[in-house]
Amino acid sequence: MFSLTNGCGCVNFGSGRRTRSMGDDSSSCRSSEIEQEVPKKLGRRVLNGECTMKALAPFLRFWKRDDVSMTKAERTMKAAILIQQWYRRYLARMEVRRRYTWTIFQSIEYAGEQDQVKLYNFFNALLSHMRDTTGRPSSERTSRTASVLEQVFSEESDEGGGVDETAPPKSTRGPDIEFPMKRKDIDLLIEAFRKKKHRLHPKHVAQILKEAAQTLKRLPNINVATTSISSQITICGDLHGKLDDLLVIFHKNGLPSAENPYIFNGDFVDRGKKSLEVLLLLLACMLTFPGGVYLNRGNHEDLIMNARYGFIREVNQKYRHNAERLLKLIENVYRWLPLGTIINNRVFVVHGGISDTTDLDMVKSLERDKYASLLRPPVAEGSSEAIDKVEWKQVFDILWSDPQSMGGCVANALRGAGTYFGPDVTASFLHKNKLSFIVRSHECKPGGYELLHDGNVITIFSASNYYELGSNKGAYLKLCGNSLERQFVQYTAAVSRTRRLTFRQRVGLVESSAMRELHSHIVMARRQLEATFRSMDTDQSGFISISDWCTAMEQTTHLGLPWRMLKDKLVRTDPDTRRVRYMDTFDLSANKFGRKSDTQTVVETLYKNKQSLEAIFKILDKDNSGYITLEEFSEACQLIGKYMPNPLTQEQLVDICRLMDINKDGLVDLNEFLESFRLAEKSLHEEEHQLAELQAT
Repeated sequence: MFSLTNGCGCVNFGSGRRTRSMGDDSSSCRSSEIEQEVPKKLGRRVLNGECTMKALAPFLRFWKRDDVSMTKAERTMKAAILIQQWYRRYLARMEVRRRYTWTIFQSIEYAGEQDQVKLYNFFNALLSHMRDTTGRPSSERTSRTASVLEQVFSEESDEGGGVDETAPPKSTRGPDIEFPMKRKDIDLLIEAFRKKKHRLHPKHVAQILKEAAQTLKRLPNINVATTSISSQITICGDLHGKLDDLLVIFHKNGLPSAENPYIFNGDFVDRGKKSLEVLLLLLACMLTFPGGVYLNRGNHEDLIMNARYGFIREVNQKYRHNAERLLKLIENVYRWLPLGTIINNRVFVVHGGISDTTDLDMVKSLERDKYASLLRPPVAEGSSEAIDKVEWKQVFDILWSDPQSMGGCVANALRGAGTYFGPDVTASFLHKNKLSFIVRSHECKPGGYELLHDGNVITIFSASNYYELGSNKGAYLKLCGNSLERQFVQYTAAVSRTRRLTFRQRVGLVESSAMRELHSHIVMARRQLEATFRSMDTDQSGFISISDWCTAMEQTTHLGLPWRMLKDKLVRTDPDTRRVRYMDTFDLSANKFGRKSDTQTVVETLYKNKQSLEAIFKILDKDNSGYITLEEFSEACQLIGKYMPNPLTQEQLVDICRLMDINKDGLVDLNEFLESFRLAEKSLHEEEHQLAELQAT
């Protein structure tokens, strides 16, 4: 009937009606073109002559017996349709990979925030009994900040260390800015930050933070913005330390001014490497261009979040000798950041969202400076604590909530804080407050923005390449005229690097990064996962069913991922029994994720729970001295002991604290704290391994 000619895709019909040969230009299949156009797997089988009837089915559907007399134009059209179908399938596969990669990144990100909130919920009882340093009267906080500003800030070297005090004095090499700041000072800052020139002197950093706090203190809880003078206003979402994105926005849209105002909607810091530069540049613009910059607080304008997500570490690296004092000034800026902005009495701009209990009148009247950290709420003394909790929830909801497509308002279980609010909640809130729509941030979106609830909720995210190079675009929103016409502008920082990558390469790069992040998360839960796997492996064969593996992964990690789809990237499957070798789950190999397993840092290897332990250390260190005293440790453990079945005695607590004090100086610093947990973890793991061996024998 038909046969393949020389292993190519051309069909030789043997019925005698017509035969196409390799020499016929009108129907010949050029192998190089086929190899470029068709998906690789199918194209390779066709080119190698390995095609079966099943593999040739797509071809034969278009090459029917009555089609052999088609004209060249008809054959071209059918070939184009066939190629189009193949290409659509290829794009569909790429989209599936992109979506599950995105799900991995978001699940891990939200799981980290959930862990942080859980940690502080656990210690909330402890904090309510301990003397809360954040609950001081406003006058005491102000005097403390003033005393910090009166101190002399020492110069720092460009490498982040201090300057040799024995060396002769020399002029500073950083940008020399003047106060009050002017446009030329902003240009100097941008030039210094962009070209990575000499670091800004810490006294200038302190002065910017001091003046910014004084300016913010005079603002209401909800900013009031208008387009009556400017005829437009620009809203930017999360920047997360991405200085390149901020400079791209200024390049495309111009510097702020009264005629070109900006609203920056929180989350200026954390995760990115230039968080301090982003924060300083935004504050400097606010000081230089009155009425040109409105700053909203985000959930990451919080030192407790900063301890986990990198900003505190960045400040310590860049200003090693002045970090403690600068962080106190930064915390004072956080206290006074407004909680939202209303434009033309019609648009509510807020970082997270709303809930069914959000009351703008209450938000406008509360004392926002009490909330230095939302994860460490102030406890009222001599007044009704319930009122404080209601206020605290108001602030928490507008900074942490996310929209959902279904109706109602439920707790945000994914983040562990805030709510999920539906379209009915949005409609009720807008009607009650006579608003048109809500603009919020807080969530990374592939295109930089998203419209929900029939366009009544707009999400804006301005940090491009957030998860990985090419993972997402950044965007900002321009509202123009009295009608507030919406204009979305998308962009990508580091365009020269992303343009060199094909679509397939971008997806592959992001996918590899996501799988490495997922593997790190899996390793943290290794002990529990291994125990679950072994309980399912009744015959001790090292293999379990795919369904059992998927169930174990979800029950242990709670990430909500499509584990069956990810199976081939994490474990090997026996082709005969269709069972998975579960110990492969913990094997990070170069051929799986494109990076050798020894690229993890020593700290990450030794302290896999380092972020949580740092947060615990910060809670126990209630005077923020950088050390845990015996009294602080004992007081904390006694309070925790109320929730433990076998509380420790005072003598046992003293012994534990002394064991952690490795250098025997009477104080426990962070390194000693981490090392103690590492040794305890190692000892526990060895005991469990020995027990497993005894059970096996």
